[in-house]
Amino acid sequence: MAPDREWLRQLQFDQLVAGIVDYAIFLLDREGYVVTWNVGAERIKGYRQDEIVGRHFSVFYTPEDRAAEVPRNALETARVLGKFEAEAWRVRKDGSRFFANVVLDAVHDASGQLIGFAKITRDMTERRAMEAQLRQAQKMEAIGQLTGGVAHDFNNLLTIIIGNLDILSRESNDVSRRQRATEHAMQGAQRAATLTQQLLAFSRRQPLHPRSTDLNKLVARTVEMLQRLLGETIIVQARLDPDVGHAHVDSHQLENSLINLAVNARDAMPDGGTLTIGTANVDATALSQWRLSDVQPGEYVQVAVTDSGTGMPTDVIEHAFEPFYTTKPQGKGTGLGLSQVYGFARQSGGTVTLSSEVGAGTSVAIYLPRDRAPSEPEQSPDGVVQRGTETILLVEDEEGVRTFTADILRELGFNVIEVGDGPSALAELRNLAHVDLLLTDVGLPGGLNGRQLADQVREVRPALRILFTTGYAREAIVGDGRLESGVALLRKPYARADLVARVRELLDAPSAPLKRASTALVVEDEPLLREMLSSVLRSLGFAVLEADGAVEAAEVIASSTLDVAVIDYQLGDGSGEAVARAARERFAQLPIVISTGFIKESLQLADLRASGPTAVLTKPYTLAVLSRVLSELGVSPRREA
Repeated sequence: MAPDREWLRQLQFDQLVAGIVDYAIFLLDREGYVVTWNVGAERIKGYRQDEIVGRHFSVFYTPEDRAAEVPRNALETARVLGKFEAEAWRVRKDGSRFFANVVLDAVHDASGQLIGFAKITRDMTERRAMEAQLRQAQKMEAIGQLTGGVAHDFNNLLTIIIGNLDILSRESNDVSRRQRATEHAMQGAQRAATLTQQLLAFSRRQPLHPRSTDLNKLVARTVEMLQRLLGETIIVQARLDPDVGHAHVDSHQLENSLINLAVNARDAMPDGGTLTIGTANVDATALSQWRLSDVQPGEYVQVAVTDSGTGMPTDVIEHAFEPFYTTKPQGKGTGLGLSQVYGFARQSGGTVTLSSEVGAGTSVAIYLPRDRAPSEPEQSPDGVVQRGTETILLVEDEEGVRTFTADILRELGFNVIEVGDGPSALAELRNLAHVDLLLTDVGLPGGLNGRQLADQVREVRPALRILFTTGYAREAIVGDGRLESGVALLRKPYARADLVARVRELLDAPSAPLKRASTALVVEDEPLLREMLSSVLRSLGFAVLEADGAVEAAEVIASSTLDVAVIDYQLGDGSGEAVARAARERFAQLPIVISTGFIKESLQLADLRASGPTAVLTKPYTLAVLSRVLSELGVSPRREA
């Protein structure tokens, strides 16, 4: 009876599998040829049993997957690990594609020998389309919320500005009313500028100017200011770790973030309370324990703002970082405070966490990459407007902005030459014997933006100081949201004091001496690229030593004197980064350029940067870009007289 029952169970199972229509369930032999076929497989893949049994299962894969040997790799994975699972596009008999979830299990006999594979495929095309529609709907809802919030706040601010300007245009006798209207219009404009900066911060598109920042000093200064700002009912205190490290961060934007958090905390403590701002060092292990998986491994510093207020329920915490989400009454907040903090932290290479409990207060912690090689502290401006006699080439296509800027500079004694586009600026430079500063907008018409103009200018006048202005930098100046080395930036809109201070600061800064370099090492395993790069460097006046890989580079480094090295990141026989370290060990402070086809922000070069001047050159690159990178490292060839 037992054998009969076993036969019956097997028959029932076979009938069950054969009757399933929502899943393709079939067996493959050890080489991947189809052995069995069910109704679901026929429905999903389009083949009848007599058409497919005996054929290789790779027929279900796309041509590009077959070329990449994906079917073979799937079998091998299942053979070694016992299972292979993936989601990808597959091909039906009629050539149409469908998105599939596939599971491939190894099947063994009683002795443990592999006898084949069981394969289950599910058509996910419709579900995937529905998920895409849901994501699109959520995206449109978020865009609607964002644009609605922007329109609401900007319309209010424009009403303030336009209304008060109208009063100014009509009122001629009442001096106090004119002064009040002027002040209100200026306040509205400043609030509009702040709103724009908050939006750019949320979207991680604000240009940052990170510097080595002493966090304890910054927090202490901020706490002192907040105690006056928040009133007597709120106690503001600092808990500073005396051993906390510096952070490489835009100190102005960090201070703004702390003020935003403090204002939120004040609103959560209507009857008063305690606001604490603390600092601490945090290592990568702790970050991992806290499941902050969205940050890179490394050392971080923490700035935490904690209040004793009303706290947040779970549903509010879930939306806290969304733009224009606010629980405050109409007109009492934009809902951009926390989103600005989040965007700033992420753009700075860190992150933010929020913990809160109803009735027990809220804590928001900002994590920023620790600066292991702090530089000289940033000097505070003394507020004195200094005049000048230098010559400034002003490039701005918006006539009103150009006139406003030129008038301010001329009032202070500067000689200003005005042009409206890049080609005109280059023409002026050819005719001018001396220029002290190029002040250019990033977004210029005529096919030559401010960044491209600067690249061309530096080819002929490498020592010329350049100040960019922009209201939206994106990638024209900042690749990852941070200013490149040697780039000065003035954000729009700017006031008279901001313009004068930035111009004076740049003109008064000591000139970086150019290192007169004669010998360049080129390490590149692609012969044509190595030849091209060497030719370019020779045209710039360098004597060039070549190496086709890590081994040959080691020999050159050991036997030669080098002034600069250009090294490919990924070499055929070793690591370009290791070659760079060896060169830096032999020649202290050797300027090194790492060339790469990868996204440069993905390279982990912190220790190399800390030991000397280092730059990343992203392929493909032009002569102008190479020249600029060398100039930023303070390198120029020694030319014989």
